[in-house]
Amino acid sequence: MLLKISHVTEYAYASPVRYALQRLRLTPQDSQLQTVNSWSMQVEGGAVEAQYVDHFGNVVELVSASRDTEAIRVVATGSVETYDKIGVSGPHRGYMPLWLYQRESALTKPGKMIRELARGVAKGEPLEQLHGLMNSLHQAMAYVPGATQTQTIAEDALASGKGVCQDHAQTFAAAARVLGYPARYVSGYLMMEETPDQAASHAWAEAHVDGLGWVGFDPANDMSPDDRYVHIAYGLDYKDAAPISGIRTGTGEEQLAVRITVEQ
Repeated sequence: MLLKISHVTEYAYASPVRYALQRLRLTPQDSQLQTVNSWSMQVEGGAVEAQYVDHFGNVVELVSASRDTEAIRVVATGSVETYDKIGVSGPHRGYMPLWLYQRESALTKPGKMIRELARGVAKGEPLEQLHGLMNSLHQAMAYVPGATQTQTIAEDALASGKGVCQDHAQTFAAAARVLGYPARYVSGYLMMEETPDQAASHAWAEAHVDGLGWVGFDPANDMSPDDRYVHIAYGLDYKDAAPISGIRTGTGEEQLAVRITVEQ
């Protein structure tokens, strides 16, 4: 499937910014799941200072704000050809050893709720067990926009019984690790035919299965990713794969607006 993507992020500041540095993970890469036909990024109110590939294999751009700017606008656009591999991303590659993905992080540290979720999954073949985990999580946590924040930990989201795709992905990764599987957080885009215009990117998780490699699971939608998904970044949790993060100095409030369009 050929997908056209537009991701616009705008920061507006109540007073001129003395200094700001944004870290962008907005660039997709070729894989057995996708081919990037074209991709570009424009920055207004700032400049790209550096680009590098981080330890998770993500393409990262560092953008500094222009002196005394009152707004920063980042526009990422392009087209990506995607392929339906029934959720299988393939063998592990990159700088990080596979065992690293069994390590808990601050956002995915398992507590009583996550351990009970994992223990409640029937034993069986790896794919059967992981699909069972996805199904159980989908039922245990309702998708409620705005129910959590980016710093909400997986255990708290599961205890509340509601969250967004970020919470589903982090909780699945945490529970999969409890079951003994390496697991990682994935950020990217999802084409929804009924909703081409979106207010946020999407997130899901992958678990590593011997003989198959990385396999994707989207508990928010209770399905494995297909050719409607575009992969952007990976990590242990949201912080490692956040589309945009950064720091700034100066007084005054900051307003953020995000507009995403994903269409065939």
